[in-house]
Parts: sequence; C-alpha cells; structure tokens
Amino acid sequence: MVYINRYASFTADLNKPMKRIFAMIFIFSSAACVFPVPLETIITSDKIARVFMSDDKQLVAAQLKNNPIPSLMPDHDDIRQSVMEIIKKLNPNILMETLYLYKKSAKAETGSLVWDEKQKITVFNQLTSISTMTGIKYYSSSRKAMRTFYEYSSIIDDPVTKKPLPDPVFTQIPVSFNVFARQKDLTFGDNIYRYGYLSKSDVILFTQENITPLNYGIIPVIGKSNLCSLMAVVDGGDWILIYAASMARAASVPGLSEKISSSFSNRAKAVLQWFSEKMKNNL
Repeated sequence: MVYINRYASFTADLNKPMKRIFAMIFIFSSAACVFPVPLETIITSDKIARVFMSDDKQLVAAQLKNNPIPSLMPDHDDIRQSVMEIIKKLNPNILMETLYLYKKSAKAETGSLVWDEKQKITVFNQLTSISTMTGIKYYSSSRKAMRTFYEYSSIIDDPVTKKPLPDPVFTQIPVSFNVFARQKDLTFGDNIYRYGYLSKSDVILFTQENITPLNYGIIPVIGKSNLCSLMAVVDGGDWILIYAASMARAASVPGLSEKISSSFSNRAKAVLQWFSEKMKNNL
C-alpha cells in the first residue's frame, strides 16, 4: 500500500477536463447502483479529488502547529461533529489525518452494492477485534526499518484489574459501545486506552483515547486523555471511505516534536493497513 504525504498546498483549482472526468466517474457509479452516501457530496475538495483521480487511493497529511485545522475531513455531519468535539476538548498541537478509498471486493457485492446489514456487522466486528492488532508493524523513521507496533493488545475488564477478555462478536450492531484495552507498544510502553464505537445509518465511528500518560522512554510526552484518534468508516455503495484523524496535546520537548509527529503518522498508517487488510479478507 502506497501512501502520499502532502505538506505543500495544491493549486486552487483543477483543470476543467479533470473535473469532468471526476464527475463522470461519480455519475457512472450512481447510475450503476444506489449510494447510501454519494461520495461526491462528501468529497468536495479539489485537491482530494486530484489524488483520488490518480492510481493511489490514499491521502495522508500531518500538521505540526498550534490549533491545527482538519484539511481532509469529509463533508459529513456526524464526522464533523465528532472531530470538532475532540478538538474543542483537546486543543491539540498535533493533528494527523488519513483519507482512504477502498473498493469493495466482488464477493461483497449484493446486486445493488448498498452496504447491507451483513456487511455492516462484518465491518463493526473487524473494528472491535482489538486482539488482532497484536504484532502489527509500522515503519520507524528513526530506525529506517519496519518495527512491531503493538507487542500486546487485548480488551480488558477494567483499567485497574486489567483482566483480558475475548474480542466481542456482534450479531446485531449496538448504537454505541465502549470498552477498555491494554496495549503495549515499543515506543510509548504499556498503556490503557478507552475505545468507543458509534453506529449511524451510513457511518461507523471508532475512537481511541489514552487513559494512562504516554512516555517516550523516561520522558512524559502526552498526558492522560490528551490523545484521541478517530476512524470513520463511511458506506459509499461499491466503495468504502475511511477517514482517520489522530489528535494530541503533546509536551514540547526539544528534539522530540518531529519524532513524535512522525511516529503518529507512521503508526496511523499501520492501523489503517490492519483494518484494510481485514476488509480485504472478509468484505
């Protein structure tokens, strides 16, 4: 999977032929099936359209400045509300965004290609399979090599007793669901996170918040509840649109800020890779 890093701004407008081609893709798709969420209504940015016109269907952007503003967020009320609530709560100085367009496999087609209940339950159970994050890898910029992300990952009963529990498997999707998880990684150590899930008609929202402070070695870098990552999985008919944002209020440590930002960016890619591979195998 190839990711495109975007730090420079694009020109304001696409040329007219590209716009026409992009519009024709959506018109053709809409004629072929009924879209629960027409993608053209939530991907309104020309710069995002430009990337999705290329062979690569991923767009990654990272910002390192006070009060960073989302630039890739889809025009979707539930996503916008969730992201803005996190920003208001955290006032983050790190924001990393990912936008990914995933084509459903032929075996997932249901005639109309609309996200049916079976597909949605499959996606939900993939997101709650926290234990399967054990052993996933990410690219370490400092080491210039692949490295294990989560050495251990398990749902637990409580942040105090930390008794491991099996991943839940749902036959019906709950409107909301919260769970604690213990996850040990080689960068920030052994920590407790709260995972939250919210299901709407056309989107599943998945959040991760740190319950324990994160340390880089012996140096505290992110306080309790100062990191929140969100993933939104949107049904687009024969496509699934995935938007992810990691927001943090991190300590300003000379020489570490760039490392922390790079680490979040690469780790977010690993989570997206984990989820997209599960979709590829099951959807």
